[in-house]
Amino acid sequence: MPGLAQLDALADAQALFVGGIVQRGASPALPDGVQSLALLAPDGPRFWAQFTTSPEYADGQPNPLDRWSHRVIRAMAAELGAQALFPFGETPPYPFYGWALASGRAFASPVLWLVHDRAGLWLSFRGALAFGERVEQPASQNPCTGCAQPCVTACPVGALTDKGYDLAACHAYLDTSAGARCLSHGCAVRAACPVSQAHGRNPDQSAFHMRQFHP
Repeated sequence: MPGLAQLDALADAQALFVGGIVQRGASPALPDGVQSLALLAPDGPRFWAQFTTSPEYADGQPNPLDRWSHRVIRAMAAELGAQALFPFGETPPYPFYGWALASGRAFASPVLWLVHDRAGLWLSFRGALAFGERVEQPASQNPCTGCAQPCVTACPVGALTDKGYDLAACHAYLDTSAGARCLSHGCAVRAACPVSQAHGRNPDQSAFHMRQFHP
């Protein structure tokens, strides 16, 4: 059974990091037989450099990042004797948001999107590894504690605030010339988080994700 050090090392080799580990008894519940679930997150600019050298990125086929995630995380699962789970392609989808909160490593930000003390509001998950035995990871502090919360007022059109997310207003703004900055550099709210700024994000990575969100 792997320990956290081995899991961290395998994730790091793929420019991922363990963004949280959920234990049996948490809510939402883990799948049957699973004692620990390790959530795998992209590790800043290192991740984009890794992904863009992959065959999936270069082959011109649909959904390159999802296909990369399937290949890489399933290989990790096979090496560790784990099961690979993904936040996409499942019906109904796995509750990654709730699992992240239950891990004690990710938190609901003032705008309700997940925030992490390493990735800030750039936090996302490419998949998870489910283990039949317990794997421990220390909890962390909520990075929003004591923060001036610039995320709450960062959206140019108020589409994402502490009152919720107006998806239609967001898409409408991205259709205007003023929205070009968000399309090329990513969500202004996510970028405003002080931890996000320290974590870093290649603008090309943000532009890639924005094209998937707003074709």
